Amino acid sequence: MTSSNSLRLGVIGTGHMAARYARSWVSMPEVAYRAVSDVNTASRRKFIDICRSAGQSEPREFDDFRSMLAVCRDELDAVYVSTPHALHAEHAIAVVESGLDLLIEKPMVTTAAEAERLILARDQSRSTIVIAFQGALSPLLADTRRRAQAGEFGELVSVAGTIWENWSSRYEGHWKQQMDLSGGGFMFDTGAHMINTVCLLADADCERVSAFMNNRQRSVDVVCAVAGRLATGTLLTLNAAGEGPAGCSSQITLFYNQTIVRIDAWGSWREIAVAGAPGLREELEITNNPLKSFLAIRAGNAENLSTVETGLRFARLWDAIKASAAKDGEPVAVPPGAMTAR
Repeated sequence: MTSSNSLRLGVIGTGHMAARYARSWVSMPEVAYRAVSDVNTASRRKFIDICRSAGQSEPREFDDFRSMLAVCRDELDAVYVSTPHALHAEHAIAVVESGLDLLIEKPMVTTAAEAERLILARDQSRSTIVIAFQGALSPLLADTRRRAQAGEFGELVSVAGTIWENWSSRYEGHWKQQMDLSGGGFMFDTGAHMINTVCLLADADCERVSAFMNNRQRSVDVVCAVAGRLATGTLLTLNAAGEGPAGCSSQITLFYNQTIVRIDAWGSWREIAVAGAPGLREELEITNNPLKSFLAIRAGNAENLSTVETGLRFARLWDAIKASAAKDGEPVAVPPGAMTAR
């Protein structure tokens, strides 16, 4: 049962991810679905059936997100956006310009220009925005970042990140492999978790990158390798392999001059090695419920590490990776900007 002070939530994009979350979110008394929008009628009806089956009131139904925002603006507190990546900017900016808070699926947007437009909209509306990256919402990652900033590990010298998944076959024919909807291939989809976690833990803008991509007979990148240098002088390597055996895994190794920290892109485990001694693995069960984090951040009870500023840092790096790969690995400078992650 919902309560009178439940978050009144709208949804833009009622596909697989939104429907999966809805099966658990409908049981949360802190949340009440009020409106949903999707161009696919069957998808909307399936989502509404999930609400009905849980004994909840049926949310209002729209095929156009702008109509939903116009009609239901005063009936909503926040909107969850779960649409193909290339549509995120349009949907997110419309939500924020309506003065509503926003929980948006990763990656936030596809370019730095889109990120800057979203930040400007946020600055005018003062909306709360959270990007649904599991890593950014992980207590293990937050603790690692805090301790690194406090100088506990020493100076960051180098970062090496790897991520792999049988993505090429798993998403064959899916919108994720259509550039006009996805904005990129494996590196921008699953690899976004790795890039975002590196951006948070390295806590510095990238200054220069060289990147290679291989599409492996797909229309988007399936394999990507990146070498870069951060503004601090820290060196960076990222490797994303989207073709291989079934499964998905990652490891990010941060080499400090006093400590070696290993963590996965989702913040589900961590190892800290000091003075050459192997680190014990700490594991954390990822609840995969970003809405709980969103509610805590919105209430002022938790720090938001998954901000639009971090999204901008991510987008600048992604723009440079694409530019370098298009030039067969030619090094590309990452343009500095006035807006930086904080």
